[in-house]
Amino acid sequence: MPTLRDATVDSPAPVRAVANAVAQWIDKLGGVWVEGQIAQVNRRPGVNTVFMTLRDTVADISVTLTCARSLFDSLNPPLVEGASVVVHARPSFYANRGSFSLAAREIRMVGLGELLARLERRRQLLAAEGLFAPELKRDLPFLPGRVGLVTAPNSAAERDVLDNARRRWPAVQFEVAYAAMQGQRSAAEVMEALDRLERNPRVDVVVVARGGGSIEDLLPFSDEALVRAVHAMRTPVVSAIGHEPDQPLLDLVADVRASTPTDAAKLVVPDIAEESAGVTWARDRLRQVMIQRIGREQEWLAQLRSRPAMADPRNLLAARSDEVGELLARARRTLAHRLDRAADDIGHQRARAQALSPLATLERGYAVLQDADGHVITSVRQAPAGAAVSVRVADGRIHATTDRIETDPVMEDPDD
Repeated sequence: MPTLRDATVDSPAPVRAVANAVAQWIDKLGGVWVEGQIAQVNRRPGVNTVFMTLRDTVADISVTLTCARSLFDSLNPPLVEGASVVVHARPSFYANRGSFSLAAREIRMVGLGELLARLERRRQLLAAEGLFAPELKRDLPFLPGRVGLVTAPNSAAERDVLDNARRRWPAVQFEVAYAAMQGQRSAAEVMEALDRLERNPRVDVVVVARGGGSIEDLLPFSDEALVRAVHAMRTPVVSAIGHEPDQPLLDLVADVRASTPTDAAKLVVPDIAEESAGVTWARDRLRQVMIQRIGREQEWLAQLRSRPAMADPRNLLAARSDEVGELLARARRTLAHRLDRAADDIGHQRARAQALSPLATLERGYAVLQDADGHVITSVRQAPAGAAVSVRVADGRIHATTDRIETDPVMEDPDD
């Protein structure tokens, strides 16, 4: 195979020879420090290599950057798209595909990337203390009596909040506390403004508004002292600092985050048109429900009045009166029948008692003979001649004296 130098039009070098030669030349470069910006991060599942795109900060040039997953995961804060980095990498050329890449051995964030790294470390520290816990977030009042506003004087953010809030609810009142919204004094002045509004008992909610800006402009709103001051406030705080992609630490500690000052105005006061429409709908709905309820009650009353008992209550009383009369007659018959049976039973018992009474026997002509001691005499031996005796008859007693006695031969004792 001819060398690349010996290659001619009649004896050309194959593609693999050129690719291998380029790979050998690139391998001779060794490790090199490269500065750029991460444009794309691709973490493929199950692959131990992370693929990224490293873009030049000035020219429109980018190369593929690879690193081990362990190196990528060890970065704190995590590497994100848009971060500026300095990479110690080894250039390599993959001959089979003809692609050039850098294999990173060390990655360091610089410039804005280093700034974002510090902010990320601060966020992790404050989050570990629980300052951003969701359970600490307070609900905003439905209709605040007075809204506190912290913003720069004569700023677009102030106009956006005031105009949109008054357009939604014309009667809303504001307590504006001006403060520098960027610069070295910004964090201190914002804390002073928040303290003034916190001490005002009429302020029900506080809005901190700024119309976005670069990361450097928003740095005061990631100040640790400011974050802790907002965390200690008793009044709910709405953060309207940056646009949707921006997220200073104030957004995390505030009770509600608004993407823009206009959005903050929509969050702190309700829309009078929507509320009026809601009240009208609720009133119409209530009227409809009441009409339906009254209609049902009237129909029920009509049905109740149409019943015979309600049409002429005397009919029911008459029927009950006849029933009471029948029951009374039946009771009288039953009582008379039972009294007759009881009278007959008493008559039978009286006749039986009379039949068994000794007086009844005496009335038939019998008498009872007793001695002076009252003992009944049943034998002539008990009343010798001259003995005093009494004779008990049906209507009294006869006292007498025996003259003589006679013994009945039939009743004599055979032993005598």
